[in-house]
Amino acid sequence: MTYLLIKSLHLLFVIAWMATVFYLPRILVNLAEAANEPAVLARLQLMGRRLYKFGHNMFGIAFLFGLTLWQGWRVFPQTLPNVTAGTHWIDAKLTFVAVLLAYFIWAGRMLKRSGKGGALPSSRTLRWLNELPVLLLLGVIWLVIAKPF
Repeated sequence: MTYLLIKSLHLLFVIAWMATVFYLPRILVNLAEAANEPAVLARLQLMGRRLYKFGHNMFGIAFLFGLTLWQGWRVFPQTLPNVTAGTHWIDAKLTFVAVLLAYFIWAGRMLKRSGKGGALPSSRTLRWLNELPVLLLLGVIWLVIAKPF
């Protein structure tokens, strides 16, 4: 029961974080397209900063629950199973998550640079980059479900 609760909470916070990973680059696209509208730029900057902070909080909580699922069996061996014993799919999953986190931080830095008057890539480039996390998330989901190695 405890394991399923922790797993459910981990999934909930991962979903909340992924929503920010998907939406923050969209705000960057809108910023790139609203270059001559100061009121729109200010609103988008505010939305982006709040979303980025929210995303960091969601990642942190998801990370703690994920860490508990991954290594909690060492502290609570009677309550939590060792779900990755002898398997290496978790290594690939964590690599994809690290790339997703790097992407999220990159988007946050682009937002910050834009707020200081720095140039953004073209909206077309940002739209293409907006698709990258979908592919990474697909890899994470496949690894978690299939556990291929």
